[in-house]
Amino acid sequence: MSSEPPGRRPRGLRGLRKPAKKRPAGPPPAEDAEDSEAAEPPAETTSSVINAVLYRDGRRVSTHDTLAEAFRQQRATSGTLAWIGLHRPSRDELLTLASEFDLHPLAVEDALEAHQRPKLERYGGTLFVVLRAARYLDDPEEVDFGELHVFVGRDFVITVRHGGAPDLTAVRRRMENAPELLKRGPEAVLYAILDAVVDGYEPVVAGVQNDIDEIETEVFGGDPRVSRRIYELSREVVEFQRATRPLNGILESLTAGFEKYAIDEELRRYLRDVADHVLHTTDRVDGFRQALQDILTVNATLVNQQQNAEMRALAEAGFEQNEEIKKISSWAAILFAPTLVGTIYGMNFDSMPELHWVLGYPFAIVLMAIVCTSLYLIFKRRDWL
Repeated sequence: MSSEPPGRRPRGLRGLRKPAKKRPAGPPPAEDAEDSEAAEPPAETTSSVINAVLYRDGRRVSTHDTLAEAFRQQRATSGTLAWIGLHRPSRDELLTLASEFDLHPLAVEDALEAHQRPKLERYGGTLFVVLRAARYLDDPEEVDFGELHVFVGRDFVITVRHGGAPDLTAVRRRMENAPELLKRGPEAVLYAILDAVVDGYEPVVAGVQNDIDEIETEVFGGDPRVSRRIYELSREVVEFQRATRPLNGILESLTAGFEKYAIDEELRRYLRDVADHVLHTTDRVDGFRQALQDILTVNATLVNQQQNAEMRALAEAGFEQNEEIKKISSWAAILFAPTLVGTIYGMNFDSMPELHWVLGYPFAIVLMAIVCTSLYLIFKRRDWL
């Protein structure tokens, strides 16, 4: 189909309806809506409704600015599918949705608090799925994680988004461009959301791989800041693992549930295709973590080698300095010896016998020579000179 990503096979679905389930009506609030599901709600408005659209037979029937209008229109029109997108909704908005669509209080509480691990839970006829989406930011070279909560019932899909990822506008556009896919029901929408989240991991994997390649270059280039970058990237990889690892279990449980409720076999095949992509991603992420650990070990080894080299250079410099000090001290002692003799015989005492001795001067010179030669030989034997 035209909305499929390049290189992926078409994913048409068949027979995805679950048994009907009556839901009670609840008091709808009047809130303003935005047009784009990827856009952030303006700060000056209190509404978190990004999109509230009704579909029938895969075609858009109506778009509503408030939840109240969407509720009224769906109750008045049979056979419609409500797809409601919210961004960081308030408690009142989620409680209104819970009353209208019979959502379980525990799931609603999870959607409000966010910071949940990826999981799949079934509450009666409603599926509650938590996903961790990711996107790679080029400028800061970091991974931004978002959280997505999806409620799937017999005639509704509610998405509660925390963070910038994923871009559900592209998912909605893909489904609207493929009405044969959209008319197969909320399970098809859930599949498209899962597929978009998993496909969104591919550029993140490429970005992290590029960062690791850069880090390897920096490590062997001796960049002193590389240790901090390794640590920061390791934290992102751990977070990436937490986002991707539970998806295998989620898809297995979802496939098992589809078998139990006799959901179309073709959808199960496409879910297995998504599971293959998840497995590939988790293998890559596990490889990233191991690679970073190896790089950290190599960096520590190189740092130790550099420190050892510096210590060795300091030791060699100290040794050379000590040798120079020995030489200076030796020559100072040798030069001090004749000075000492000269000082003794230069004292003004009349009773010194050598002062009036004819051989006194030659004796002093010979004595100086003997002392200096003796000191020179002693220092030479001890390798001071």
